[in-house]
Order: sequence, then structure tokens, then C-alpha cells
Amino acid sequence: MRSGRLLVVDDEPGVRFALERFLSAHGFEVALAASFEEALESLKSAPPDLAVVDNQLGPVSAVEELQRLRAVDADVPLIVLTGHGSIDLAVRAIKNGAEHFFTKPVELPALLLAIRRTIENRRYRREHFAAAARAREAEDPFIGSSAAMRRLAEQARRVAGSDSPVLIQGETGSGKGVLARWLHGHGPRAEEPLVDLNCAGLSRDLMESELFGHQRGAFTGATADKAGLLELANRGTVLLDEIGDIEPAVQPKLLKALEEKRFRRLGDVRDRHVDVRLVAATHRDLPQLVAEGRFRADLYFRIAAIPLVLPPLRERTEDLPALSARLLERLPRAHCEPLSLSPAAVDALRRYSWPGNIRELRNVLERAALLASGPVLGPDDLFFQPAAAAIPAPDLALTLAEVERRHVAQVLAACNGKVDAAARSLGVPRSSLYQKLKQHGLASPRSGKAV
Repeated sequence: MRSGRLLVVDDEPGVRFALERFLSAHGFEVALAASFEEALESLKSAPPDLAVVDNQLGPVSAVEELQRLRAVDADVPLIVLTGHGSIDLAVRAIKNGAEHFFTKPVELPALLLAIRRTIENRRYRREHFAAAARAREAEDPFIGSSAAMRRLAEQARRVAGSDSPVLIQGETGSGKGVLARWLHGHGPRAEEPLVDLNCAGLSRDLMESELFGHQRGAFTGATADKAGLLELANRGTVLLDEIGDIEPAVQPKLLKALEEKRFRRLGDVRDRHVDVRLVAATHRDLPQLVAEGRFRADLYFRIAAIPLVLPPLRERTEDLPALSARLLERLPRAHCEPLSLSPAAVDALRRYSWPGNIRELRNVLERAALLASGPVLGPDDLFFQPAAAAIPAPDLALTLAEVERRHVAQVLAACNGKVDAAARSLGVPRSSLYQKLKQHGLASPRSGKAV
């Protein structure tokens, strides 16, 4: 197993090649540079895990030039070697960013130990910061106290440590992607990649190319080799969102890859082995698709080993206050004070049917946060879009003016006759809306107010 990639910078060929032989024998990939300028180019093209730099590169003192290396890659650890060591030089080297300072002739076992410890410490720091960032940014898919969410949370915690495929079912916008990321982050593959692909709308060729990759020349436009998502997710998790929309011709190939843990890139004759956990998500009724012959039964049973169902938001309205509070914490706002909802606003949220689920809730709150005049959001700050199913089919006999009149009237009614709110919903200035109201006979001729 490769121990890491090193950059050795020394203008003496004998020293360079001796270090390369020694470090390569201990599992490192070693790049060489004979000058400071070569070192800078190497850092730009292929950043190493650590650089070993001779202090005197011709007329250039590395200790004085370390900041230029830091400007290219501020994170790369540096070890400085010198033929003329002094306490003052060592102090300056450390102050300028060096991790260690060795005097030539260097004891190779001591140098090797310092390299290994420095790389290990760097990896630990990266993992620690990455874990802390994930913990800060992680979304909680189980916000709320409803019985449905408590049951889902219990099921998810039981299966998170499993390697079996998971099928997440739920309406559009209900949080399937959030739950999938939670399962990955709380499972045994959390330190490995999570790669996701939305299957909706992808043609057969594009779907196969995205999943399995392709070789150069496999089809028109394939000008270079490309690794598929299965390769990129090796040892990690693959999330196939909207798997119910996957092309029927691709389904047997996906099934084979999942069962045999091997596949071929398009245009390739070589099998590639892969170890991934599958998390699939869909808003469709897969058993119904199986009955209609549009989804393979064997693939369905393979991916549905562990089914998890996300309830729609309208069935857990008791979770709305907690969900809204969490979303408001993360939204941009025009006020310094924390945003909150008035009791009347919470009641308005509960009365709405939420066809777009949590995604729609986020949009409603974001719009309210940007447009509200104060930190407490009231019902007048909340603007709900009418459900698509509630919008009647257009009457082709209507004139354009009549269509406009009816739409303005519907929006005004949905906003309880409030012109300011209706203007914001329609995306027009209030003065323009007043003109439309007067034009279409929707305002009192004497007062100009909406009727």
C-alpha cells in the first residue's frame, strides 16, 4: 500500500537519487526537483503529502523562500535539510513554516520517522476537521416528535450499520436525500465517498455512461476514458435518486453489478470489481411499476431489502414548528435578530396541505425571511402557491385579458385581498398591480382599493 507522495528538492543529484531510492523502498511515491522553481511547478501540478527541501539551492535559501511554497499549497508539510545547521537557522525555518529541520548528513531512519509522523498527523488533522465540519453541517432527517418520525428514526438507526441495500420511499421534497446522507454518515462506510445520481430524465446511453463509465472511442463524443460513479464510490455508498425512472434496458446491467460486484465500462472488455452499498430513493410506486412491466421484479427485490418510508408533511403537521425553527436558523435574512414564527403563522402552516413537502416549506420560509419587515414572521409574511392539481385546465375560448383577470383575482383571493402580498406573489410592483385591478374592474372606482 502506498505510504504517500513525497517531493524531494535538492540540487545535488547524488542526494536526490539516494533519498529517492531509500524512500521508495519504504513505500513512498517520490517526485524529484533540482531547483526551487521546479519545486514550485511540481507543487502546482501534483501536490505531495510532504516536501523535503534542501536549504541551499544554488544562490537560493529555502528557509527564506518557504513562504512562496506556502503560497502554492498552504497545507503541505515541509522538512528542511541543511549542510550548515545553526540554532538561528532552525528557528527561522520553523517560523517560516517548516515542520522539521535536519542537518546533513541526515540519519535516514530519523528522517523516515519524521516523515511518517508528519504525514500521519496531517491526515489526522484533516479527518478531524472534516468530521467536525460534517457534524456541524449534517442535516437531521428526524426533526419532530410525531409518531411517524419516531418510528422512522428507530428503523433507520437499526439499519444504519448494515451493508444491505436500502430503498427510501416518499413524495417529492419529503427529505429522501437527507435521509440517505444520514445513513451513509452513520454507517461503516462514513469515511468513504458518497456518490449520488438522479436517474430521472437520463437516456439509456447517458445513464450507462454515468453509472459504469466508458472507454475512449466507445461512442461519438467519447474523447477520453471516463470512470463511472460505481468506480468513484468504491468502498463507499451510491445513492440512486428516483430509481423508478431508470431506463428498463439499464436495469439488468445494474442488477448484475449489484449482485456480482463487477461491471464493464462502455467499450471495454475488462471486468472491474467494485464494493459499494446501494441506497435508492423514489417517489414512485415500484410494486405498481413491477406489475405494469416497467420495473424488473428481481431488481426491485434486490434494492428493497430494507425499505424506509418518509411520511408526507401533511401527515405530520405537529412537526412543523420544530422543522420551521431549524430551517429558519439556516436561512439568509435581512435582520440580525433570530427569526421566529408567531402562533398565527404556525396555525397558517398547519392549515396548508404542503404538496411540495419540506422543500416547499423551505421555499416559503426563505421568501418570508427575505421580505419580512421584522424578526417575527406572521401569517401575512407567508405566501403559498396553489397546488398544481388545484389549477383548472385552461379554457381556450378565453381572451388573454380574461385569463389575466382571472389569475389576478385568484392570487388576490389567496392573499386575502392584500394588494402588497399579491404584488409580491405576482412579481410586479404594487403600482402596476393597482393599474391591473382598475383595468379589470377588480378595484373600487372611487377608492382604488381591491374589492
